[in-house]
Amino acid sequence: MPAVWAGIDSGKWTHHCVVLDQSGTLLLSKRVENDEAVLLDLIDTVVGMADGDKVCWATDLNSGRAALLIALLAAHSQQLLYIPGRIVHHAAATYRGDGKTDAKDARIIADQARMRTDLQPVRGADQISVDLRLLTARRTDVICDLVRAINRLRATLLEYFPARGRAFGYSKSKAALTLLSGYPTPDGLRRIGTSRLTAWLKKRRCRNSAAVAQKAVDAAGAQHTALATQAMGSALVTKLAAGITAIDHELADLDAQITERFTRHESAEVLLSLPGFGVVLAATFLANIGGNLDGFDTVDRLAAVAGLAPVPRDSGRISGNLHRPRRFNRRLLRTCYLAALSSLKNSPASRAFYDRKRSEGKSHKQALIALARRRINVIWAMLRDHTTYQEPCPAARSLVA
Repeated sequence: MPAVWAGIDSGKWTHHCVVLDQSGTLLLSKRVENDEAVLLDLIDTVVGMADGDKVCWATDLNSGRAALLIALLAAHSQQLLYIPGRIVHHAAATYRGDGKTDAKDARIIADQARMRTDLQPVRGADQISVDLRLLTARRTDVICDLVRAINRLRATLLEYFPARGRAFGYSKSKAALTLLSGYPTPDGLRRIGTSRLTAWLKKRRCRNSAAVAQKAVDAAGAQHTALATQAMGSALVTKLAAGITAIDHELADLDAQITERFTRHESAEVLLSLPGFGVVLAATFLANIGGNLDGFDTVDRLAAVAGLAPVPRDSGRISGNLHRPRRFNRRLLRTCYLAALSSLKNSPASRAFYDRKRSEGKSHKQALIALARRRINVIWAMLRDHTTYQEPCPAARSLVA
């Protein structure tokens, strides 16, 4: 049993550390900078307080701004528990006083670690899954930037050339974006004409040049009025189109990096064999489980972390009252949900299970959640045994369905 418990309330630039003994007596309350030398000094101080006995550390973050602290504790073979911020928030109501300070939060973290036995240790991930976690998170940000940029582009086009915005989609059309870089206004499109515009697009290696040129010229022919917003709007649209092109290039580079790292992981072939998993979804799954199943004692634990295990809210004579959990890994849930949705296209077993759930009266979303939960069992067995997926034969599939 540990002799002292150290709670860390993690911040961007500073952390607050509170150390308690076995009786809950305060031994240390100190604010420290998020700096290697300062943190090493803190570790030496707390270890010295234990006088050779065991120290139990606890923090409310398991990555991000607590990354340096976690790495240093791991390098010094210190036990570190993770207490989600939501638990700290609810536990604060049971302590005296309504105020909230870093020192109080750190003391609550240390005290909860001292009293509770159900907290999970912070486990390190392999290097590939660490890289994938950063790359897939960045990819999500870039996708959001792309959507925002396209929405701004469409909104600006509506200010001076609505027919152009109605004629093209800008999420996957290189030709439409290329046109905006050279001919963003209706009068410019009318002057160049279809033939020369087709040649201009072909020179820039755009697909379906003739069809795109004809559609653009037709849109220009539908509007002969020059609006007051045209001069400034066309300049902004040209810049926005260049920005979208740059985002597309960054996204392609990220996808290449994700693919390169993912294919080097020992479980890459196993996950890709399961219908519904492409490189990006499989890489995101690996990143959010830490690269292996070491952090999950059972398949039910994995399902709970993914938000796929309903939690009971029974009271008195009411039982079987199941609800969606409140604490789970939302990226992991999204990954499992999208993989289950994609599997309906090429996995007869997934389609049969989904159709059965729909025939039982479940909604589309409920049926997909049930399918994702069933697939967690399959993924667990595949990763545990390191075997690839084999689609069940029709006879076995009928028994499952």
